[in-house]
Amino acid sequence: MSATAYRSVFRPGLFAGRVVLVTGGGSGLGRCTAHELAALGATVALAGRKVDKLERVAAEIGAAGGPPASCHPVDIRDEEAVTTTVAAALARHGRLDGLVNNAGGQFPAPLETISLKGWDAVVRTNLAGGFLVAREAYRQWMKAHGGAIVNMIADIWHGMPGMGHSGAARAGMLNFTETAACEWAASGVRVNAVAPGWIASSGLDTYDESMKAQLRRLRAVVPLQRFGTESEVSATIVFLLSEAAAFITGTCVRIDGGVPNARHTWPARPPAHASDASAPFDGFHLASSPRMLRDD
Repeated sequence: MSATAYRSVFRPGLFAGRVVLVTGGGSGLGRCTAHELAALGATVALAGRKVDKLERVAAEIGAAGGPPASCHPVDIRDEEAVTTTVAAALARHGRLDGLVNNAGGQFPAPLETISLKGWDAVVRTNLAGGFLVAREAYRQWMKAHGGAIVNMIADIWHGMPGMGHSGAARAGMLNFTETAACEWAASGVRVNAVAPGWIASSGLDTYDESMKAQLRRLRAVVPLQRFGTESEVSATIVFLLSEAAAFITGTCVRIDGGVPNARHTWPARPPAHASDASAPFDGFHLASSPRMLRDD
């Protein structure tokens, strides 16, 4: 996009005076969400493994006129490091109103080839790490003050062939979301999840060529016949963090173009006509299409 500021559908100042911790904030969906939150007035604490990426996003937010963001390098699989990072964010900002539990990662592989080490690495990142960050946000601030948490999972419905380790971890995170929503409700903490499907995000470029070839063919099986945008995921997260979602907790919002509803008995068809109801929304002024999709 050529705009100079985030084009959010939400009212200006929606998160003014609030602090939100975004893990995996240095790239992809985390970067986009951090930008939208900052554009709406939130002070964002960016967490992730690579400090250079976090600092670049913080600089982008500053250049766009957002409140100064802080950077917190951390490996979310390290319990002590997570505890220290949440404490550092609180020491810097004095409060923690929201958590976007976005950090994660996986690699494509059939189950029979995944080693225990590989399985553990993905599960620790996508399940244990997310649990640790949420637990510390709750223990150190939200238990006494309330707050909202949004966990990132994925399109796990009907299994996740080719990424069984990630599917198992994300399914666990969904159950954790439902459990925490119940246990932490008395403290005024809402816990929800989002499940993106195939999103045109920078993460697509990290896969090898064989996986990229498969990904390019996926559009044809999406009922809406396209990939989603980072902004469409971010907008859902922002809504769940907002006051408008005050009676929503323990749920998961799918952002997948209807893929889990597709059936072999109903072939996907190109749209018969253009419709604003399903046209892509892209409010992120710094969005860039993944290289693998530019010639698609």
